[in-house]
Amino acid sequence: MKWSWKIGSFAGIGVFIHATFLLILIWVGFLNWQQTQSLAGTLEGIFFTLALFGCVVLHEFGHALTAKRYGIRTRDITLYPIGGVARLERMPEKPIQELWVALAGPTVNIVIAMFFFGWLVITGTWTPLSGISTASGSFIERLMLVNISLVLFNMVPAFPMDGGRVLRSLLALRLEYTIATQIAATIGQGMALLFGFAGFFINPFLLLIALFVWIGASQEFSMVKIKSTLSGIPTGQAIITDFQVLSPHETLGRAIQPILNNMQTDVPVVKDKTVLGMLRRNDIFTGLSRYGKDVPVINVMNKEFSVVDVNEMLDVALLRLQMCNCNALPVTYHGQLVGLITAVSIGEFLKVQSTLDQSSPSGKFEARNA
Repeated sequence: MKWSWKIGSFAGIGVFIHATFLLILIWVGFLNWQQTQSLAGTLEGIFFTLALFGCVVLHEFGHALTAKRYGIRTRDITLYPIGGVARLERMPEKPIQELWVALAGPTVNIVIAMFFFGWLVITGTWTPLSGISTASGSFIERLMLVNISLVLFNMVPAFPMDGGRVLRSLLALRLEYTIATQIAATIGQGMALLFGFAGFFINPFLLLIALFVWIGASQEFSMVKIKSTLSGIPTGQAIITDFQVLSPHETLGRAIQPILNNMQTDVPVVKDKTVLGMLRRNDIFTGLSRYGKDVPVINVMNKEFSVVDVNEMLDVALLRLQMCNCNALPVTYHGQLVGLITAVSIGEFLKVQSTLDQSSPSGKFEARNA
C-alpha cells in the first residue's frame, strides 16, 4: 500500500499508518506547544493523540473480528488523520449480520469508556468536567470522554459512519436492500447539509466532515445500485474474448508481448484450455529482475487465483475481482477458458446498457456467450 507503513498485525490483520497521519501529530504537537510552552506538555499531547488512535484501532478490530465470524476477511486497517479504516473484502449479505458488524466498533469504545470510568471511581481521581480541556486535565478522564465522543460521532446516521450502516441494516430488515440504501444515503446527505450549514457558524472543520459524509453517501448508494444491476446479468455478457495466453513453458521474455501489444496486464497460463495460473504484470517484472527473461512462466505465475463461470452473475464476478487483488479473472465454461473479465469490461458493459436503456425503452444488449 503506497505511502503506508505496517506497524503490526493481529489475527492475521495488518495495521498500517498512512504518511498523512504524521500531519496530525505535528499539528497536535504545535497546538500543545502554543498552550503549554513546554516540551513535557507537547509530548503529553502527542502521547494522548497516540492513545486516542489506539482506541480507534481497537474500534476497527471490533468491526474486523465480528466480520470474521461471518466468514468475511479484513485486508488491513489503516490509520489516517481523520480516523481508521478497516478494509473488509465485502459487507455481510444479511442485514442482521451487517447490523452486528456495524455496532461492534462503537461497542468497543463503550467498553473502553466504562473501564476508564470504573478506574476513575475506584481510584477516586474523578475531576469536575469544567477542569477538562483538550490539552489539560486528567489523562484517563479525557480518554474516557473521547471514547464517548467516538461513539456519538460514529452513530450519526450517515454513510460512511457506522450509524449509516446501522440505519441501512435496520431498514433492510423490512425493505429491499437497494431501497434501504437509498433511504439511508438520502438521510446521510441531509445530515451532511446540516454539518455544512453549522460549519459556517460553529467550526469550519464541520465543512470537511460534511463533504466526507456527502461523498460517502453517494458512493455507497452507487456501489449498491451497481451490484443490484449486475445481479441478474450473466458474466458471459461482458467478457473479453480477444486476449493472449501463454503455455506453461514459454519464457518471461515472451510474456512481455501481451503487455506491450494489447496492454493486457494479466495473462492466463493455459494447457489444453485449462488455466494453470495467472501471470500478473507485477509477476512479470519481479521475475525479470530476479531470474531474467529466459525463465519459464510456470516458475513465476500465480497459482492461487479465482475463476468465474460464464453463467455466474456479474455481481459475483465483480466481488471476486475486488477480493483477488488482480486486474482480470479467467472466465470458464465446463472448466475450459473462454474469456477474461475485468472491472473495465464490466464498466464498459454498464455504459453500453445505460445508453441503450436511454435511447429505447426496450433496448437491450446481447453479447455472444462463448
